[in-house]
Amino acid sequence: MSAPAPVLEARGLSKSFGGIEVLRGIDLTLMPGEVHAVIGENGAGKSTLMKLLSGHLAPSGGEIRLDGARVAFAGPVAAEALGIVLVHQEILLAPDLTVAQNIYLGREIRRGPFVDDPTMNAGAAEAVAALGAALDPRIAVRRLSIAQRQLVQIARALLGTRRVVIFDEPTASLTPRETEALLGVIREIRAGGAAVLYISHRLPEVKAIADQVTVLRDGALVTTRAAAGLDPHAMAELMVGRDVSKLYPDRAPPETAAPVLEVEDFDVPGFVSGARFRLGRGEILGFAGLVGAGRTELMEGIAGLRPGRGRLRLRGAPVRFHDARESQRAGVVYLSEDRKGKGLLLGQDLTVNLTLAALARFTRAGLVDRGREAAALDRAIADFDIRARSRALDAGQLSGGNQQKLLLAKMMLLEPEVVIIDEPTRGIDIGTKEQIYRWIAALAASGKSVIVVSSEMPELIGICDRVLVMRGGRIVGELAGARMTETEIAVLATGASEKEAAMMAESA
Repeated sequence: MSAPAPVLEARGLSKSFGGIEVLRGIDLTLMPGEVHAVIGENGAGKSTLMKLLSGHLAPSGGEIRLDGARVAFAGPVAAEALGIVLVHQEILLAPDLTVAQNIYLGREIRRGPFVDDPTMNAGAAEAVAALGAALDPRIAVRRLSIAQRQLVQIARALLGTRRVVIFDEPTASLTPRETEALLGVIREIRAGGAAVLYISHRLPEVKAIADQVTVLRDGALVTTRAAAGLDPHAMAELMVGRDVSKLYPDRAPPETAAPVLEVEDFDVPGFVSGARFRLGRGEILGFAGLVGAGRTELMEGIAGLRPGRGRLRLRGAPVRFHDARESQRAGVVYLSEDRKGKGLLLGQDLTVNLTLAALARFTRAGLVDRGREAAALDRAIADFDIRARSRALDAGQLSGGNQQKLLLAKMMLLEPEVVIIDEPTRGIDIGTKEQIYRWIAALAASGKSVIVVSSEMPELIGICDRVLVMRGGRIVGELAGARMTETEIAVLATGASEKEAAMMAESA
C-alpha cells in the first residue's frame, strides 16, 4: 500500500508587510489523520502562517499546495469551500445574536421559508456539549464569558465536514476540563482522517496531542520533529534558543504590614457574594477558580467597572469607585483579561494606546506634548521589551505577547499602588511569560501590591504569596506555603474529593 499523500503543503512560504519580511522560506507538510503543532515565541510568525494557509492573507513568496496542486485562495470563504477552516485566536462572533444563531450563521437550517430555530438550538447545544460545556443556545453571545465565547467559536468551526482544521491558541481561555474535552474532539477529527494544524503556547498540551512539531523563531523555520522525541522543556528551548529551566523568579516573602487594600462583605449582584480579603504592601495575591466562579467580576466590581456593594478600604480609608477613572486616580488599576476588547484600541497606534489613560500628564495648555509622548514610548519599549517593527504600527498588528506588554506599560504610567492583573499570560509564549513573571516580582519588590487572577494553577503557585480560591461567586478558601498545590486548589475550586482533584490537576 502506498503512503498517503500530503493534503496541504507550504513550500518556501514568505510574507512581507510594508517591505518588512515577517515570514521567510517556510516549508510545512500536513498529512491526513495527523496533528501537526506549530510553536514559537510571540512574533515568531505562527499566526501569519495560519492566515496564509487559510486564505486570510496572500503570500509574498513561495506556494501553497492542496492535494499536490498549487492553489491561490481568493479569501477565507474560498479556502473553507475546499475544506480548510481556521479557528481564530480572536473572538469573531456577532455579540447580539444567540449562541445557536452564531453557530449556524450563514448556513441556517430552514423549514420551508422559515428558519428552524428549535432544530438549530438543539444542534448548537449538542455541539457545545461535545466541548465539555453546557450553554443555553438561546442566550446572546454578549452575555457569555471570554471562555464561553471561545467554545462557541470552536463549535461553529467544527460544524460540518473539514479536511484541514487549523486551531490558533484554542485553549487560551479554557479551563483544564474544557481543554481536555477539546483535545478529545481533536483526536476524533484525526481519527476521521482530517489533518489538524495546532498552535498553542501550552507545551504539555502540545506534547499530549501532536504527532509532529514545527518550531518557528523570528519568522524562520527552526526544525520539524516527531513529537514523541520532544518533551515540553526541549520544545521551550527550541522556541527561545536558550535555557528556560528557571521560569519563576525567586522571591523573599513580604514583611507583615498594615493592609493596603481591605475588602469586606463585598457583593457584585448576580456574580459575587460576601467577598472578604486583605492585600498587603509588596504582596502578590492570587485568585484561582473555574470559569464562572466570579473572579473577574469581583475585580471589576472593586475597580468600579461593575456595580458593587460592600466595604472597601484603601490605606485604611473607606473608598468607593464608580468608574475606572476614580480607581485609577486613587492608585488602583485593573488590567483586563480581554486585552483586545477592553484593554487596547486595536485600530490606534502604539503612542495613543500607551498614553491615553494618562493623557493629562502629557498635556500643557490644552495641547498634547508629542515629544514627551514619543519619549514615553521609547522608555516603554525599552523597559517592557515591546517588539514592534515600527512605532507607527496599530496595536492590533502586534503579537499577543507584545500587546500584553503594551497594556502593562500603559497602566504603569498611572503610577499605581495596587495593580490587579487578570490572566497576565493568556495566549503568551514561555519566553514572554518569564519576562512578565519577573516584572510582577519586581513590582512587588518595589512596594506595589499585586493581585493576579489566573486559570493556570502552576502560574499562581509559582509567583504568588497566597492564593484565594473562588467557587460559585464566593471565596471558599485560602492557601499558602506547603498547602499551595494544584490538588488543593482543585479541591476548593471544584468541591471534588482530593483523589478526583489530583486527577484533574494531573490532566491540567
